[in-house]
Amino acid sequence: MADEPERARKPRLCPLCGKPTDPRYRPFCSALCRDRDLLAWLEERYAVPALADEAAASKPAEASRERREKED
Repeated sequence: MADEPERARKPRLCPLCGKPTDPRYRPFCSALCRDRDLLAWLEERYAVPALADEAAASKPAEASRERREKED
């Protein structure tokens, strides 16, 4: 694709509304779509998948709890 002229490339579309993107707000078409996407992340409507191994995630908490119990 690097050899293709700029005009021959397929235009990229905004992932929220489908309009052509604006380089200032890439990958979005406007500040409105950019802000809508940020709000969705802040409201936790999007999530990054986590590992299925929940035991590994809870080990640090268990270790600190055990340390506190030994200190008492």
